[in-house]
Amino acid sequence: MKEKFTLDKWQEAVLNTEGNITIRAGRQVGKSTIIAIKAARFALEKVGTTILVIAASQRQSSLIFEKIKSEIDVLVSEGKVEYQEEPTLTKIILKNKSRIYSLPAGKTGYFIRGFSIDLLICDEAAYIPEAVWKSVIPMIAVSQKKRGLGWIILLSTPFGRGGYFFHSFTDKDFRQFHVSSETCERIPKAFLLKERQRLTKQEYAQEYQAEFTEEYNQYFSTSLIKSCMTFIDWNFEKDFNKNLSYYCGVDIARYGGDENAFVIAEMQDNGNLKIVKALTTSRVSITDTIGRIIDLDNKFHFRRVFIDDAGVGGGCFDLLEEKIGRRVVGLNNAMKNLRGLMNTRKKEDLYSNALILMENHRVEMINDLGLLKSLKSMTFSYSSAGNVLIGGDYAHICEAFVRACWAVQEKGLKCYIA
Repeated sequence: MKEKFTLDKWQEAVLNTEGNITIRAGRQVGKSTIIAIKAARFALEKVGTTILVIAASQRQSSLIFEKIKSEIDVLVSEGKVEYQEEPTLTKIILKNKSRIYSLPAGKTGYFIRGFSIDLLICDEAAYIPEAVWKSVIPMIAVSQKKRGLGWIILLSTPFGRGGYFFHSFTDKDFRQFHVSSETCERIPKAFLLKERQRLTKQEYAQEYQAEFTEEYNQYFSTSLIKSCMTFIDWNFEKDFNKNLSYYCGVDIARYGGDENAFVIAEMQDNGNLKIVKALTTSRVSITDTIGRIIDLDNKFHFRRVFIDDAGVGGGCFDLLEEKIGRRVVGLNNAMKNLRGLMNTRKKEDLYSNALILMENHRVEMINDLGLLKSLKSMTFSYSSAGNVLIGGDYAHICEAFVRACWAVQEKGLKCYIA
């Protein structure tokens, strides 16, 4: 028999609220548990309704779906409802004609099209690609008009400022809940103290205090990154255009260190860039990495491959130059800057170029979570000599990205470098 527990006051409020709800909560406060209870009651009481649970991945949407099923099992054992058919990993159909589905939003939003929804539950909503909301929101319109339902429930730990989830906290159509892990009596204070010491101030505020944080020195703002992520899928077979030029930015992992990163850019006729792929490999040999680049070149026929030609990347650069010739261009983060001046501003030039492109709407990007996380992780500071220092703890995809963006300079297109 399922163990009973006492609801927190905010959980009781969530359970009793009708309409749209948005919850930003710290880790392990019980947000998915209360939404599972609410979804089960909704299916029982609102006969013949459809509930859809989505998240950025199937794994994430399955977690809350399993909790909903567990709550419905209790209702079944109490004789309050019956299953119409045996539940699957993604579908529950009850004898009262209520249905519950679990699907990934993914990068395309393809699998969630076509439903008419009475209750939409979005788990880890801050991580769902922005373009997906354009597919989802129309699916609740019919229920709103005909049944007075079409409710949306968003729950997530925050992930930067900007985007649909962030803006739901200033949307009068939502009832907002903010729950810190520090207020949850089920979480030991000693554990939180240890986490506060382990994490940065920003990380702790985001993960446990559920704050919408933005590093004051974040190089690319979260809202800027998300505004540039304008599409959710790019398929080579359908979208490759042989009349356009393609470029590849590469960041080579240190031995036993980070992932290798490959970012592919498509140059548009107007000189703007479209970032169509952000790929990674890890713990592979230099030979494998070179083979991966050559395979990509055979497919895309790159006009240029921009690669770090210093350190570990130097070996890759030399071998690639032998294989595909002068289309390989070395861009490292030190020595001369990209205008030939003797200083250490090359990295600043690469990043400044990418930032200006983004701010001037000259680059659009695929909505890729790895790319988003990498760009968001980059911060800047100033040395005692006044030079800008740029770095991040998840920098490899961003390093490949800023190299791919250098295509506008190689092409001879005008773009001011600060």
